[in-house]
Amino acid sequence: MIADPPSQLVDRYGRQVSYLRISVTDRCDLRCVYCMTPETRFVPRAQLLTLEEIVRLGRNFVALGVNKIRITGGEPLVRKNVIRVFEQLGALEGLRELTLTTNGTQLPRFARDLVSAGVKRVNISLDSLRPERFRRITRNGELHKVLRGIDAALGAGFERVKINSVILRNRNHDEVVDLVRFAFGRGMDISFIEEMPLGMIDDHDRAEAHYPSAAIRRDLADHFELIESAERTGGPSRYYQVRGHANRIGFISPHTHNFCDSCNRVRLTATGRLLLCLGQEHSMQLRPVLRAHPLDDAPVQSAIRAAMDLKPRGHDFQLGGIPVIARHMNTTGG
Repeated sequence: MIADPPSQLVDRYGRQVSYLRISVTDRCDLRCVYCMTPETRFVPRAQLLTLEEIVRLGRNFVALGVNKIRITGGEPLVRKNVIRVFEQLGALEGLRELTLTTNGTQLPRFARDLVSAGVKRVNISLDSLRPERFRRITRNGELHKVLRGIDAALGAGFERVKINSVILRNRNHDEVVDLVRFAFGRGMDISFIEEMPLGMIDDHDRAEAHYPSAAIRRDLADHFELIESAERTGGPSRYYQVRGHANRIGFISPHTHNFCDSCNRVRLTATGRLLLCLGQEHSMQLRPVLRAHPLDDAPVQSAIRAAMDLKPRGHDFQLGGIPVIARHMNTTGG
C-alpha cells in the first residue's frame, strides 16, 4: 500500500488541514430563506474559476496532504459540465474521499454519473416534508423534485446518503421526528444544523428563529433512545446512534457547541477566494496566483501554505444584530 503523503498544511495552532470544500458556483435553483435574499445577484460568470482551474487547485491541495474534498455551491449541479470536475478530482491519487452537498433537484440527471466519477457520499438538503412549507422555506422549491432526487441517489449506489436539515423555531422545528423517520425509513443518516448567521437576511430574526441542538435532542428523546457516538467523520457533526436503528443522527451546532478546536477544513469559493474559517473573513485570493503562473504549480502551493498562517482560532457567530460576516451562505459555499 502507498502511504498517505504527510500533511504540509498546518496552521499556527497546530491543526492539520486535510479537508477542502470547493464551491463551484454561487448560483442555485432554490432561494432558501437562511441562505440568501430574494434580490441576491449572482457573481458574473467571467469572475468564476474555470472548471480547469478548480481541478488544478484540487490537485495542488491533494499534493499538500488534503485527502477529502467536498463539492458545494450554491447548487453545484447547476454549473454546466461540472461532471468533468468530479471525474478529474475522483481520479487523483491520494484523495481518499470525494463528496457532494446538493439540494437534490438535479440528482435524477446526475446521480449515476457522480457514482461513476468516484463520489462516495452525498448530503442532500431537506428542511421540510410538507410541500407548502418547503416552498415557503425555499421560496420557489417543489418538494417532489427533491424527493425524486433522493430516490435517484439511493438507487445510484453511493456508499452513504445523508439528509441535512436546517431547523428554525416556528418554521419547521415541529418536523424533526418526521424527518428522522423519513431518513431512517430509507436507510439514510440525518444531520440537524443550527442556522449559520452569514449575511443580512430579511425573512426572519435569527435570534427569534434559533432552535438549539439541545432542544432538538429533547424533542427526539420523546420518541427515540439516543446514544452518543464517539464516531467522527472529519466534519463538525456530533453523532448519536438510535437504539434499534443502524443509522445516525448528527448535530451541527456552531452556536451551542463550538467545533473550532478540531477544525481541519478550509473553503474555496467559486471565485477563487480561499476562506480559512466559515465565520471569519481571513482569506487569500488564489485566482491571481493561478493565472499569473499557468504552467507552474510551485507558486500556487506556496500561496496555499502561506494561507495557513491566516487561519484564525475560531468563529465568532452572533445571533442578534448585524452579522459579523456580510457574505451569504451561497457565496461562502455550503
